Amino acid sequence: MKRIFGYLKKYSALAILSPLLMIGEVFADLCLPKLMTVIVDCGIANDGDVSGSRLASTVMRILFGEGEYTSMQVIVTFGILMLVVVLIGGFFGVLCAYTAAKASQGVGDDLRRDAYAKVMSLSIEQTDKFTTGSLVTRMTNDVTMIIDFVEMLLRMVVRSPMFFIGGIIMLMTLDFSFSIVMLCALPVMAIMLIFVLGRAIPMYGKIQKKLDKINCVVQENVTGARVIKAYVKEEYESERFEKANADLRDTNIRVQRIMAVMHPVLTLVMNAAIIAVIYIGGFEISNVGGSGMTAGTIMAAITYITQVLMSVMMVTMMFQSISRAMASVRRVDEILDTEPVIASGSIKESSADIAVSMKGVGFRYPETAGKPVLHDINIDIKRGETFAIIGSTGSGKTTLVNLIPRFYDATEGEVLIDGENIADYDLDALRHKIAFVMQKSELFSGSVADNLRWGKEDATDEEIAAAAQIAQAEEFILGFNGGYSAYIAEKGASLSGGQKQRMSIARALVRRPEILILDDATSALDLSTEGKLRRALRSELEGTTVIMIAQRIASVIDADRIAVIENGTIKDCGTHDYLLENSDTYRDIYSSQIKNGGAL
Repeated sequence: MKRIFGYLKKYSALAILSPLLMIGEVFADLCLPKLMTVIVDCGIANDGDVSGSRLASTVMRILFGEGEYTSMQVIVTFGILMLVVVLIGGFFGVLCAYTAAKASQGVGDDLRRDAYAKVMSLSIEQTDKFTTGSLVTRMTNDVTMIIDFVEMLLRMVVRSPMFFIGGIIMLMTLDFSFSIVMLCALPVMAIMLIFVLGRAIPMYGKIQKKLDKINCVVQENVTGARVIKAYVKEEYESERFEKANADLRDTNIRVQRIMAVMHPVLTLVMNAAIIAVIYIGGFEISNVGGSGMTAGTIMAAITYITQVLMSVMMVTMMFQSISRAMASVRRVDEILDTEPVIASGSIKESSADIAVSMKGVGFRYPETAGKPVLHDINIDIKRGETFAIIGSTGSGKTTLVNLIPRFYDATEGEVLIDGENIADYDLDALRHKIAFVMQKSELFSGSVADNLRWGKEDATDEEIAAAAQIAQAEEFILGFNGGYSAYIAEKGASLSGGQKQRMSIARALVRRPEILILDDATSALDLSTEGKLRRALRSELEGTTVIMIAQRIASVIDADRIAVIENGTIKDCGTHDYLLENSDTYRDIYSSQIKNGGAL
């Protein structure tokens, strides 16, 4: 909670002004019963005789001078006063609501922005640990809970205590016996409050976790909709969602069942207190002569008791909001307190003949046992070289290239870019050197040009067109209605697999990177298109280091060198002809793809 108050400091002026405005609203509300007492006692019961009320006689004397007053004069005068007080209180209330909302929304905006920035700074392993659904819930639902809490805090932290204390003081000024009624009612309400909140508060954290589960299921089902339909698993996934949804529903019902006890108990206690006040007032009027008790006094007492008990109900709502907010604060704090395991260095620029070097590199995924994914990796990739990596599924090809832009850090050895350890590089500077085209093409909703400019925000139309030509994407792009202005659906749903891969390659080429990594990025292309792409890359990207992963010999045959990975290490490395003569593993791959019906 300390962090929330830290965020609130930025809006300290609004945070101070809001409670002050609330004081004006509460003070107006506390004045109304007193004015109503004058109307009942002096205006209605005594036909305009104000001698029994100091407030009435003072106001009437100021407005009308000394003399006799009619009943209607008293009623209209104090009725107008009540209207003025209501308008003043409403003015303060509206301003209070505005300032509280502005401060709370500002806190929420800052908190959400910082949480999002922190998520973007975390490594892949850290975001995987949180899960996508949980991160979405934390930055939306949990932040909303915190916003509601801050707004309630700024408004109710003054309103409830003032109504409580002010109401009791006003009761005591009317008749001390009324305050005794309150002293009897409050312990009952306090016991009920402790009992209910003690059972409900621990359940709010569980509710948020169950909401995480629903978001995870929905996110998986939306992104994997095609697979679900292809395997006719709609019913299975519906049951999985229903189970998570029912779990959340049942937990919410349990909490609401506990909280539902509050309102009837509060109503019962309030009505009992009102009955006691009416009984005491009636008894004194009928049996105690000259006690000063009047019908107006009883009505005012009833109003003050209602205000006091309603303030207790407000406190109950505050505790409920606090308990929910505390659960949400802890969850958002987990994000903000997480330090990225991939720490940025300070080197901005470096240059060397060896573009990428790995020395004794080994890697295992966090919290896994058994053999490492990579071990004893030793390679030097020259600047401008086309370096290919080939191997069986699961041999560690993708893991190897993921170490270059520091998606993960090597657990053994060191990775160097331009002669400098990548751990010493500024992360932004390092990743600006590299363009990465992944196995799964990720496109975003927007125009074709917008997607290609992800590689370079200020890219000109000519640069975009040139990149599309090299990637063999220009032909199908110009076939769209609108060409480069054509709209691309979310995740590129309106494109084929080959089109998405070529768009992703074009996006990388717009940057004109020093190092281009193609992680099986041409698997959906036919051999003819892929051949054109390889020739265009070689002719247009002179000086760019190209590292490509492929499953097909045809995709890597023209590379300067080919590394064969087997069981997490580089078994052989050389040109295509060299490997055919010296690598049994490469010959086996070649034989299975080329001699047995494959084609170059």
